Amino acid sequence: MTTATSPHAFWLAGREATGDETLTVTSPWDGRTVGTVAVPTEDQVEQAVAAAASVAAEFAATPAHVRAAALDHVTRRLTERTEEIARLISAENGKPVKWARGEVGRCVSVFRWAAEEARRFNGGTAQRLDSDAGGTGRLALTRRFPRGPVLGIAPFNFPLNLCAHKVAPAIAVGTPIILKPAPATPLSGLLIGELLAETGLPAGSWSVLPVPNDRMPSLVADERLPVISFTGSGPVGWSILDSVPRKRVTLELGGNGAAVVLADWSSDEDLDFAARRIAAFSNYQGGQSCISVQRVVADASVYDRLVPRVIEAVEAQVTGDPSDEATDVGPLISEDAARRVESWVEEAVAAGAKLLTGGKRDGAAYAPTVLADVPADVRISCEEVFGPVLTLASAEDEEAAFAAVNDSKYGLQAGVFTHDVQAAFRAHRALEVGGVIIGDVPSYRADQMPYGGTKESGTGREGVRFAMEDYTYERVMVLTGLEL
Repeated sequence: MTTATSPHAFWLAGREATGDETLTVTSPWDGRTVGTVAVPTEDQVEQAVAAAASVAAEFAATPAHVRAAALDHVTRRLTERTEEIARLISAENGKPVKWARGEVGRCVSVFRWAAEEARRFNGGTAQRLDSDAGGTGRLALTRRFPRGPVLGIAPFNFPLNLCAHKVAPAIAVGTPIILKPAPATPLSGLLIGELLAETGLPAGSWSVLPVPNDRMPSLVADERLPVISFTGSGPVGWSILDSVPRKRVTLELGGNGAAVVLADWSSDEDLDFAARRIAAFSNYQGGQSCISVQRVVADASVYDRLVPRVIEAVEAQVTGDPSDEATDVGPLISEDAARRVESWVEEAVAAGAKLLTGGKRDGAAYAPTVLADVPADVRISCEEVFGPVLTLASAEDEEAAFAAVNDSKYGLQAGVFTHDVQAAFRAHRALEVGGVIIGDVPSYRADQMPYGGTKESGTGREGVRFAMEDYTYERVMVLTGLEL
């Protein structure tokens, strides 16, 4: 890695490189400079894409054990450097360090799962064709092969793990990847490049290019990158899909995560647990998670008992310096982001919402906030707030609660607090989301499970094996003249 006083190099076709310009990364908490990053030139981006295209066939033919060994190496190195990497995430992102450690742990799991999947993925599936007379003596063998180089575009809120979700599945299937980390948080993505450089993967099979967002359209349009995996805002994601409709595009976009508390979740212990989970996961990452709890819809029979518990649990969240072990809620990614959240809360209050706690901004930090009686047409109700703000509402019964969840253009995940297994299956059937979490908040994600949304929340699924399927396609071979 480059020295602390010189710009961090980027990774061009597996090797370090520097460009003509630099990007300064600053801490959202105190504005200090965390690092300076070299920005690739247009010519260097072209070199990376050309290298990916030229090595695609070679990389696809790489033995599975070679790819798995490289992924295992990254897994080990991430584990060894957990504390250092967690501090880096916290510095560039503003994430409390205890949450940053969790992110490193998840990233370890992603690379470990990818190593395991690399060893068992792409095996032949045989199908007898003599079930019809015309297929006598014939056998179909189906395997999966890479579609071609991948363009992975990652956001700032999980600057390490969401980069891993682009890179690890690509290596597992043997397809080159060009990773574009978020301009606000490129250091974590570059660190993944540093660990990949310690492996023996073919030159050109991966690049990490911290290019500005305004240079992304040319990369998106490049025909040598037939697969695009994007995580980020809805407007940008859908514009990508619209601009390249013939490419394989996976979009993991925004959400308006709802937690439903049904009537049977009624004991003091139940409500205390729900309140603690809701408070923690409406505010973790400063609310900057697509599946953070933004809405709570509680059955009217438990609503009045739940509200004070939620307020108490939210007010117990410790805010402050993200490097402090005690901090639960750090700053947002920028002061502009905090100002936007502030304006949305003010708009809701002006329209008649009740501010139950919070509602104060200090620079890039916004206090954990709870609102009730929020009008349905204000932005806090309709859009993804992406900040530490929670709205509370009651519903007459289960059907009304599920209808309230579905009354959104988003459909990423929902949480349903219930002990009733039949209600759980009704929720799974009724809720228009990509994932239903029973007995907990919508914010749960295991990195090996299928993850993605419906409606405006995106298309396709992440999760290591599911991303590997998106990066590949089925190719059938028919063998003739066999004695079966």
